[in-house]
Amino acid sequence: MAVSVSVRLPESTAKALEELASATDRSKTYVIRKALESYLAEYAHYQVALDRLRDKDDPVISAAELRKRLGRKS
Repeated sequence: MAVSVSVRLPESTAKALEELASATDRSKTYVIRKALESYLAEYAHYQVALDRLRDKDDPVISAAELRKRLGRKS
């Protein structure tokens, strides 16, 4: 089920959105939905990375060590 959300955009952002929607022959709703989905996915990956960085039991290894573990040459 779709949910309606209302946002206020700066005029320049609204204009850029309108231009992108027009140039790609997509609706503004489509462009906003895709942008938000992309942002949320990236944020989730960022959060996982931060959680791993803060985890003292998750060792940090060098790129050289990673290549060695993967059986690749430097």
